[in-house]
Amino acid sequence: MRQTVSRRTLMLGTAGMAVAGASTAWAQKATPGVTATEIKIGNTNPHSGPASAYGTIAELEDVFFNKMVNEQGGVGGRKINYISLDDGYSPPKAVEQVRRLVEQDEVAFLFNPLGTPSNSAIQKYCNQKKVPQLLVATGADKWGDYQHFPWTMGWAPSYRTEAQIYAKYILANKPNAKIGIIYQNDDFGKDYVAGVKDVLGDKYDSMVVKAVTYEVTDATIDSQINTLQASGADVLVTGATPKFGAMVIRKVFDVNWKPLHCMTNVSISVASVMQPAGPEKGVGIITAAYLKDPTDPTWNDDPGMNELRAFMAKYMPKADVTDGNYTYAYGVSMTMMQILKQCGTDFSRENIMKQATNLHDFVAPTVLPGIKVNTSPTNYHPIRAMQLQKWTGKTWALFGSVIQGAS
Repeated sequence: MRQTVSRRTLMLGTAGMAVAGASTAWAQKATPGVTATEIKIGNTNPHSGPASAYGTIAELEDVFFNKMVNEQGGVGGRKINYISLDDGYSPPKAVEQVRRLVEQDEVAFLFNPLGTPSNSAIQKYCNQKKVPQLLVATGADKWGDYQHFPWTMGWAPSYRTEAQIYAKYILANKPNAKIGIIYQNDDFGKDYVAGVKDVLGDKYDSMVVKAVTYEVTDATIDSQINTLQASGADVLVTGATPKFGAMVIRKVFDVNWKPLHCMTNVSISVASVMQPAGPEKGVGIITAAYLKDPTDPTWNDDPGMNELRAFMAKYMPKADVTDGNYTYAYGVSMTMMQILKQCGTDFSRENIMKQATNLHDFVAPTVLPGIKVNTSPTNYHPIRAMQLQKWTGKTWALFGSVIQGAS
């Protein structure tokens, strides 16, 4: 009798342990990519192809999470496993790689996937799967559409807001301007046209004398610049990724065209744009900034930039510290870390998204003074302010004050 009871007790105890073990295993699987010891983060980036200059962003994020953060003990008692896959700046490839990250690698969320066309291609998939698509590396205005895509959030200022700032500057300084626009033929480029229209309103058709596009597969933009110069434009607004931004700068200089030139802030890196173009060829170009320029002596003793420099000296000693992509990558990575810290030990996708929409006056170390990161359940545009600056031939010189955007 006792033996039977003992066996029954043993059987019940074993069953209880099995149930408890199953419960623990189920809890760990409840959020893909999150275990008791690890958090998997997915990323896509053009490590190759026409936008490969952006590859340095993922390179920094890799050592930021997989080395620095993990050496410091990880977050919430868990180590980070950051996985970045090459999409070549190709939307179909981005879809393929994101499906691999979500369905095979089982990442908890996507962080800073790069490119407007690539993020556009994966946005619906991520929202259907309820996978956070966080702090995307594109300033397209549509990343703030929390009503239709609640699992997608941007980080950088909206391109549309940036273009509004350029248009306001043009109106104030050249009220009779003849404006030419060159832009990438996708949502990224079209935001610049939309922003200019927002400000010019009824004057758009009379002030914009020519608008031309290019494709990311184009070999050159020579014919587009020739067309714009022939139009009589004395102002040029450029919405181009780094490779094409450098081409525009070179060609404008080579044909001896001297328009007031406003260049998108995604293509102002000294290392990947201004130096390849020829630093003397871009003198006078105006852009709107939200990040500190690593070549500007103003930041020589800045605590935030010293933090970045110390990080790079330790983890990326051979990297070019003048590449503004590193400045961007460090700022956005620190923002992601703030979100993860706010999660405590709850790394469910729902809580990650909840914390992403509850950032309050966070100061990223590489962002300009006076600009803070703020989000809410109805504000998916974390950074809304910028400051104008001009290329001197050696560095970007800030002027004016921080301007708050409307979007």
